[in-house]
Amino acid sequence: MFKSDGIEPSGQGQYSSAAARAAARAGLDREARASDADNAEAHPADARQSWERIRRRLRAEIGEEVYSSWFPRLELDGIQAGTVQLSVPTRFLKTWIQQHYIERLTALWQEEASADRVELVVRTAVMRAPGAVPMPVRTVATAAAPRGAAMETAAATTATLQASDAASGSPLDPRLNFATYRLGDSNRLAHAAALKVADAPAGSGPVFNPLYLHAAVGLGKTHLLQAIAAAGATSGRRVVYLTAERFMYGFVAALKSQSALAFKEQLRGIDTLVIDDLQFLQGKSVQQEFCHTLNALMDSGRQVVIAADRPPAELDALEERVRSRLAGGLVVEIAPLDEELKLEILAARVATLAQQHPGFNVPADVLAFIARNCGQNGRDLDGALNRLLAHNQLTSRAITLEMAETAVRDLVRSSEPKRVRVDDILRIVAKHYNVSRADILSQRRTANVVKPRQIAMYLAKMLTLRSLPEIGRRFGGRDHTTVLHAVRKIDGLVGTDRALAEEVETLKRLVNDE
Repeated sequence: MFKSDGIEPSGQGQYSSAAARAAARAGLDREARASDADNAEAHPADARQSWERIRRRLRAEIGEEVYSSWFPRLELDGIQAGTVQLSVPTRFLKTWIQQHYIERLTALWQEEASADRVELVVRTAVMRAPGAVPMPVRTVATAAAPRGAAMETAAATTATLQASDAASGSPLDPRLNFATYRLGDSNRLAHAAALKVADAPAGSGPVFNPLYLHAAVGLGKTHLLQAIAAAGATSGRRVVYLTAERFMYGFVAALKSQSALAFKEQLRGIDTLVIDDLQFLQGKSVQQEFCHTLNALMDSGRQVVIAADRPPAELDALEERVRSRLAGGLVVEIAPLDEELKLEILAARVATLAQQHPGFNVPADVLAFIARNCGQNGRDLDGALNRLLAHNQLTSRAITLEMAETAVRDLVRSSEPKRVRVDDILRIVAKHYNVSRADILSQRRTANVVKPRQIAMYLAKMLTLRSLPEIGRRFGGRDHTTVLHAVRKIDGLVGTDRALAEEVETLKRLVNDE
């Protein structure tokens, strides 16, 4: 830096020579590292062979069913500086694989290619050269076009792929099939209807159209829907299983990419459409498209199966014409699990856990305690068993009734509320307003009878698990729309009329203390 006409300043020659040698060594090191990085990416054939061996090992380990459900669309994007980048087309798939298999994938890559880590990303839309190991998409995108154009093209193509992916259906859980579904009085009719639909041969007309299943959380709706989808696919029917959220996501992506027509045609060209969690379907345009798709499928003799957490009449977010069309099929409620069915489910879950954790066993008296005290649905039972498993595995304590009472005590405290009967509500409301039970159930429309009747209907809806049609039948055979009108009216008045709100709270306490 002090050089002039080739003459170095006094005292600086030794320093400059050492600096030059250090710089040269650093340059050689950088070149060596760059060369190593180039070599790591210069042999796509080796990387692809490693990936194929890993896929074969993974398929052998987890079985064909699980592999074909989750891994066919997992692709190798590249290897760089010891990091393997794998990609999938959707965030849902990324989340599931990351939660369940990322550690195993990392271990396999470490064994096969001495890779340090595995990174899982959501694939963007970039054309890849055939026969080559795909490289990270950010490199290709900047080389392909100016930044703005590349981003716009990638976004548009990504939206197209997202719409196409949504129309092709949500992944199925191979554990959710008819063989693993446990039967009881509460779900026997729903199971029989689902099995009838699933067993229909390819090319045959619909059995019940639509088949509409509704139940509270954790009672097996999704299990039956996925069982229908899996069984229909094996019998040659073109089946698409979608959550309502996925349907919305696909339709919005199709609108953005101007491929809405292709999205509609793809959905309407199937034999069976299965929609889960319909209560989450939001947005006027999405609901209109769902209604058009529903009409097109049913009018052309295609099967539609739907599940929600309430009957069609109570899906207030949906348009009336959609609710009416849904109610025109077979509507089946799955009731809360009885104790016998809970015991059967618990025994099956314990057997599954014992395969994963040898030595895990739950005595019969503990199972009976959980069935009797820990909730009304399958998820509550799973939570209780997971507590027992954790205590057993982490503390090495044998599972006894005393240990179970300690492990799940908070679940017992927050378990099912007192079961309220419609008859109790009728008796308490009639007494409070000084009218007879017969008056409330009659067709009389005088003010002194209408008010108690509507409040009783409101309480029946708020404090019991009964559906609107069931409540209507218990109130003198009234239509569900009458019950819905009463519930909405009292709900609105409670927010504005303080005196009425206090009356309703008093009646709630009386019913719950009964």
